[in-house]
Amino acid sequence: MSRMSKQEKSWVFYDWANSAYSILITTAVFPLYFKAAAKEAGLAASTSTAYWGYANSFATLLISLCAPILGSIADFKGFKKRFFTFFFALGIIFTFLLAVVPSNQWLILLICYMVTVIGFGGTNIFYDAFLVDVTTEERMNQISSKGYAMGYIGSTIPFILGIALIILSQQSIIPLSVTVSSQAAFAITALWWGLFTIPMLKNVNQIYYKERVPNPISNGFKQLFITFKKIKLYRPLFLFLIAYFFYIDGVNTIITMSTAYGSDLGITSTNLLIILFATQVVAAPFAIIYGKLADKFKGKTMLLVGIFIYIVICTYAYFLKTTLDFWILAMLVASSQGGIQALSRSYFAKLVPKESANEFFGFYSIFYKFAAILGPFLVGLTAQLTGSTNSGVFSLIVLFIIGGLILLRVPETTNNVSKENSISQ
Repeated sequence: MSRMSKQEKSWVFYDWANSAYSILITTAVFPLYFKAAAKEAGLAASTSTAYWGYANSFATLLISLCAPILGSIADFKGFKKRFFTFFFALGIIFTFLLAVVPSNQWLILLICYMVTVIGFGGTNIFYDAFLVDVTTEERMNQISSKGYAMGYIGSTIPFILGIALIILSQQSIIPLSVTVSSQAAFAITALWWGLFTIPMLKNVNQIYYKERVPNPISNGFKQLFITFKKIKLYRPLFLFLIAYFFYIDGVNTIITMSTAYGSDLGITSTNLLIILFATQVVAAPFAIIYGKLADKFKGKTMLLVGIFIYIVICTYAYFLKTTLDFWILAMLVASSQGGIQALSRSYFAKLVPKESANEFFGFYSIFYKFAAILGPFLVGLTAQLTGSTNSGVFSLIVLFIIGGLILLRVPETTNNVSKENSISQ
């Protein structure tokens, strides 16, 4: 950290801030909380898992439809920070609402969760695009990887606080119900997310931009149309995005559905929370390792390594039966989860024209978000048709295979499209 600039540190700390949401709301506590609420309402386990998948799909669809045009508008001076702040506020407000909505209102809880997904996803469009503003191309692999590593480390603190409250209430050591303890964990998440975003809001600004025009919205649509007309100039970039669409779909689905999957297998809530904590701890150094290896062996090579490991994960998941099996699966995920995400972000950032970074990260986001629609839906549908969650997770293997095969066809190139600045004019 001491070797990073103030802007790099502030950018990295947003990963520290928002990863609390990823672990406590997306992955760990809230899925279990929702499953318990749905069970209390009489829903079958496979049905509530399917609803969880459908909710994630629908929420990501909404933000995905807006991502490219928002990104195009945000390329004009002053808009990137405004959009970032709006979606950030939306995310933390509705995360806090999860703590106050009654636990017997499972449908309202699911709707509030969907809004948090929109806020979280919308913020990340502009956060990722800020990478070109805070560092140089030569440092992008390292800074992006350090962001994910800091996210894993930082998320463990509110995670420990949250699961400590839940476990202590389960053991009747503190005079709180498990429901109240879970709600307290949601409030902690919102506060953590808000507090550690302050450096990002204070120190990171848009350096690369286009000058404002009288009608930024209509001009944003116009720029989007121009980009599509000249899409052949961006063949390596869009070929990468197609590969990314498939393999990141599998990665995100495993993250999103992991606790619901473990719950269906009969693994206790306490064991699931401990496993997820260990996953965060192990993932942090592996994200750094991926960044260093990418500088030595190229980012594309390390992305293919990560995809191969996820193919192994999907295969192993089909035969998973015991808590020990789930531990092994989690550690395999930890070895590549952060690395494949961090290198995807930095690999893409090297390809985009800096003055149009928001527009292109809007495309990056729409591929990321639409990918998150197919995977959960595929798992939910397969689980319902077969009656087996194992089969649902195994079905994701096809996404990694397709993504890997397309990635092999992406030319070894960096930043050649950034020279096509005329397309941004």
